[in-house]
Amino acid sequence: MDDLLDSLYPELTLETDDMVMTLVIKKDYSQIEDLDKRKEEFINDLKAFIKEFEETPESDEFMRFYDD
Repeated sequence: MDDLLDSLYPELTLETDDMVMTLVIKKDYSQIEDLDKRKEEFINDLKAFIKEFEETPESDEFMRFYDD
C-alpha cells in the first residue's frame, strides 16, 4: 500500500538541527505554472497545516511528552 501512495504523491523531508519532518503532499500544484506562485501556494498551505495542528488536542498531547 505504501508503494501505491509513493507513486501517487510526492514526499518531502524537511530537516533542521531540531527536527525532521516527512510530508506526503496530496495537493496537485501542477496547475500553477509560475514557479514562484506555486512555491508561495505551497508555503501558505504548509503554514495553514501547522496552524491547524496547533489548534488540535493532539498538539497538546504531543507537548505533554516533555512533562516529567
